[in-house]
Amino acid sequence: MAYLLKFLDIFRWKKHYGREWGIQKIFMDFIKERMNRIMSKVYIFFADGFEDIEGLTVVDLMRRAGIDIQTVSIKETKEIRTSHGIDLLTDRTFGECDFSDADMLVIPGGMPGTKYLNEYQPLRDLLADFYKKGGKVAAICAAPTVLASLGFLEKRKATAYPSCMEGLAGAERSLESVVVDGNVTTSRGLGTAVDFALSLIGQLLGEKKADEIAESVVYSRK
Repeated sequence: MAYLLKFLDIFRWKKHYGREWGIQKIFMDFIKERMNRIMSKVYIFFADGFEDIEGLTVVDLMRRAGIDIQTVSIKETKEIRTSHGIDLLTDRTFGECDFSDADMLVIPGGMPGTKYLNEYQPLRDLLADFYKKGGKVAAICAAPTVLASLGFLEKRKATAYPSCMEGLAGAERSLESVVVDGNVTTSRGLGTAVDFALSLIGQLLGEKKADEIAESVVYSRK
């Protein structure tokens, strides 16, 4: 129904102004945005001890943008406890997913969450295969060290939490809040979580949508 009302609004605009090019552009932009939303599928992986804000900020802002982001536990159950002792249930367990529809894979930082994610071989195998096929991968805080251990950051620009920068083997280390180099995105930590999430939204739906989400939560992008 919402789509129909939007179309009728556009039709009335065309009738009033009589500009064929205008109706075509508005309608095509609308369809493109909706198709991007439908097609965008993201998985974010949680282990006990992941950093609450880094993980959930991505989930929150992506869902505001209409992106289908699924939280995935690497445990056999959906029950996860964050690094600050908050208990939550993920959407799925790792074993319940085949990830064939993924457009992006995201891993948050925090300890010991990052350690557990790095030690979980099925996730490492998935990341390696996805990256090899050109899929977008993203990590924040300590988690970029997981990407480094897989060789993803070799000769790439990347960033991480200050005490984890030495773990970015082969990378050109950066102090930028968010670094996008090809299909790899890295970010520094809790304080850059909103910028990180908005960058990912921009990559999937365009910067206009990212700016729209930033404005909706009263956030000024740098």
